[in-house]
Amino acid sequence: MRSKKSNKENLKFWAKIHVIKEEIVVAICDKNLLGKSLSFRGVKVKISERFFKGELIGEEHVDKLLSNATIANLFGNEIVKLAAKLGYIDMKNVIKIEGIYHAQFVKL
Repeated sequence: MRSKKSNKENLKFWAKIHVIKEEIVVAICDKNLLGKSLSFRGVKVKISERFFKGELIGEEHVDKLLSNATIANLFGNEIVKLAAKLGYIDMKNVIKIEGIYHAQFVKL
C-alpha cells in the first residue's frame, strides 16, 4: 500500500490576503522563496514576509483564493505554473527574475 503524503508536505505556498478599500489583493509565493531578495534590472525585489507570509497552503486552495482576488501578485515557478494551468495568467506575460517566475493580474 502506498502511503499518502502528509498534509505538511502538501503545503507548498505562502499566501496572504490584503483588503485595500474595494480591492482584494492576494499574494502567493513558493514556500522556499519567502524572505529572499532578487535583482531585476538593477532594482532589488524582496519577497517579504510582511507581504507574502500569511498562511501555508496547498495547491487545492489556490483556485479559491485567486477566484476571489481582484489583484494577485505571484512569485515562484510552482505557483505561476499552477495559476497558468488554472487559467488566471498566460505564461507569455510572465517575467523571470533571476530564473524565478513572477506574475501579476488585475481583474477589471
